[in-house]
Amino acid sequence: MKGMIIIKKNTPLVTHIYTADPSAHVFDGKIYIYPSHDLDHECEDNDNGDQYTMEDYHVLCMDDVDSECIDCGEVLHQDEVPWVSQQMWAPDCAYKNGKYYLYFPARDKDGIFRLGVATSDTPGGKFTPEPDYIKGSFSIDPAVLVDDDGQGYIYFGGLWGGQLEKWQTGEYVENPAVPAGEQKALGPRVAKLTDDMLQFKEEPKEIVILDENGEPIKAGDEDRRYFEGPWMHKYNGKYYLSYSTGTKCTIVYATSDSPEGPFTFGGKILEPVIGWTTHHSIVEVNGKWYLFYHDSSYSRGVSGMRCVKYTELTYNEDGTIQTINPYANE
Repeated sequence: MKGMIIIKKNTPLVTHIYTADPSAHVFDGKIYIYPSHDLDHECEDNDNGDQYTMEDYHVLCMDDVDSECIDCGEVLHQDEVPWVSQQMWAPDCAYKNGKYYLYFPARDKDGIFRLGVATSDTPGGKFTPEPDYIKGSFSIDPAVLVDDDGQGYIYFGGLWGGQLEKWQTGEYVENPAVPAGEQKALGPRVAKLTDDMLQFKEEPKEIVILDENGEPIKAGDEDRRYFEGPWMHKYNGKYYLSYSTGTKCTIVYATSDSPEGPFTFGGKILEPVIGWTTHHSIVEVNGKWYLFYHDSSYSRGVSGMRCVKYTELTYNEDGTIQTINPYANE
């Protein structure tokens, strides 16, 4: 039976800095969270995301879900990355080959979003960036799954400020026609990674998200269509693609038997949070599952000044996920 979870803990993990877009993983028996770092800004708030002026990354660490959250410090700054001009947005981290790989989006010198990667011998950094962005990369919000067979997959893409709609032809188009209404919605992209985790092994593919009738989700279906913030995890052998709907400010999910899809829409994970954006990750810790997310509660709703939180996530017996109301107990 489907239900709704009420969050028992609704407090920021850290308050000495503003954090958002948390990618959480268990490495070396601890929880490491890789967020973006919101900074004070003087830019106009707009749909292009100019107010999100982030320029570095910190790593947060917890011994377990009930432990104090520690800031490991700054692990990468845009001044250390030769190709970056501005806006280091939501990152993710993966482990393979005895190394940790931090994937991040940023604008190149031409103002086009690309994806970069930096490496470290430890999950808490520091991270050393590759001198150039991943060849063939574009848009924002990288999320990486290293599957059971060791193959790495990278998922990415965000509309509007994330520029995904500008890449429909495979080339950058400044003012493209954007799917609307009954046209098929744009999907996130997926690409296999090379064995060294530093490049695409192939050209990115668009992921198709289907409705209950096996038809692609339409662009006008704002309750279900993809907008940004993909996350991939596995549960009971199924692949779960979760993402933000953007305008409806919810986190939803779809499932597949393949890491490359197609995926069938499953339902809503998280109701809207305080602040316009919503972005998350899902991780298993000691046999329980948790949703890490952000809102703007600590800054009293100020756009671009967010805080990372978490709560337990619950599956039903049929593999569906119970919807979380982040403020029901307040």
